[in-house]
Amino acid sequence: MTDYPIADYDDAYANGAYIAGAAAYPPRWAALAQGFRDGLVASGRARLDLAYGSGPRNRLDLFLPEGDPKGLAVFVHGGYWKAFDKSVWSHLAAGPLAHGFAVAMPGYTLCPDNRIAGIGREIAAAVSFAAGQVAGPIRLTGHSAGGQLVTRLISGAPLLAEAVLARIVGVTSISGVHDLRPIMKTQMNDTLHIDAAEALSESPVLLAPLAAIPVMAWVGAAERPEFVRQNRALYEMWRGFETPMAMSEEPGRHHFDVIDGLSDPGHPLCRAFLGLDGQAG
Repeated sequence: MTDYPIADYDDAYANGAYIAGAAAYPPRWAALAQGFRDGLVASGRARLDLAYGSGPRNRLDLFLPEGDPKGLAVFVHGGYWKAFDKSVWSHLAAGPLAHGFAVAMPGYTLCPDNRIAGIGREIAAAVSFAAGQVAGPIRLTGHSAGGQLVTRLISGAPLLAEAVLARIVGVTSISGVHDLRPIMKTQMNDTLHIDAAEALSESPVLLAPLAAIPVMAWVGAAERPEFVRQNRALYEMWRGFETPMAMSEEPGRHHFDVIDGLSDPGHPLCRAFLGLDGQAG
């Protein structure tokens, strides 16, 4: 448990140290993603490494359902803005694809070669590019740092053109870090370089939503207390606006397996993300 006030911020935001077999997760994700991606390539339903910008990591993978897409689903990966790439998460597209959505998975320039504000601009460019490839409504989801990025796209200083923002019909933040101020107190900030101005401009809990887009704040109930608190913070702050808010603390899930529901078409997370049960997000 995390004691409040927090004495050790590094421990409060450490995930792997509190998850059994944590080291096995990344290679498992990579293997699942590679197998899933290979299958879509073989069926002609994968468009890989599409350039949305000039940087070497400004690439996205676009996965297509059978038949015409019902819309566009976007997944933004986590890794504290400093780790991983788009290739590790392809298998999470399985759920939305089964429901007829095209799925875009963008990469982005990691810290310290970028700032969090710069990553937000890159993700905005990726979403705008993908929106030009797939017609219809857009749904955004992201995990951990990705949760901050997708909620930042619909709040604060506008990053998206009005025409793209108007197409977004739901956002699901999964274990999102919505307040950057605590991260400034961790050793990670030696890499992230968050300062007070960036924390104020890029923390969704400190920003007003730009439109009444339904938002689902999802977290694993077995996660570190700070992630549960951060999830509740977004829900509590944004439900004071016109934004339709919903929140879920999924029993038994920790930071590394809370995303698994996206790959299952029948899982409540996947269904909530796609708005199939009338829930926000």
